[in-house]
This record gives sequence, structure tokens and C-alpha cells, in this order.
Amino acid sequence: MLAIQALAFLADDDERLAGFIAATGVAADSMREAAVQPDFLAGVLEYLLADENLLIAFAQGAGIDPFSVGRARQALGKVWERDLP
Repeated sequence: MLAIQALAFLADDDERLAGFIAATGVAADSMREAAVQPDFLAGVLEYLLADENLLIAFAQGAGIDPFSVGRARQALGKVWERDLP
């Protein structure tokens, strides 16, 4: 699944992962649990779509058309909303 690839791409680099955590507020230790939730995975793709440089780097590394990320995001449905304390 493309969203899992995208999450692995983010997790592969400390700076990218830190940016994702800062933007979403998700705790690093809860990402494995969240990664099975379609809404969270949609949020991962949305995060990539919000940063053109990140999107292009991911698409090039995965050997896909960047528009594939948008289509995958739409297929997952609604946006993930993290639990707020």
C-alpha cells in the first residue's frame, strides 16, 4: 500500500520523521498502532501532498507519478484527526 511506503519513507530519515511528528502531534511510539487506521494513513499522504519537495522526493524514490499519491489519498477517504488530550 502506498501510504505504508510513504510512512516508511518518512521514518527512514530523522528530519523527515521529526517534521511529521511536529505537524501531526502523533507520538512516535504510537505510529505502529496508528498505521493500521485508514484515516491515519490518509493523513500521512496528506502530509506529503502539503510539501511539494517531500512529495517529489518520495515519488522519485518509489518510482511513481506524484499524482498517484493524491489518488491514493482520495481512495482512503476522510482525514485522520489525532486524539487530543
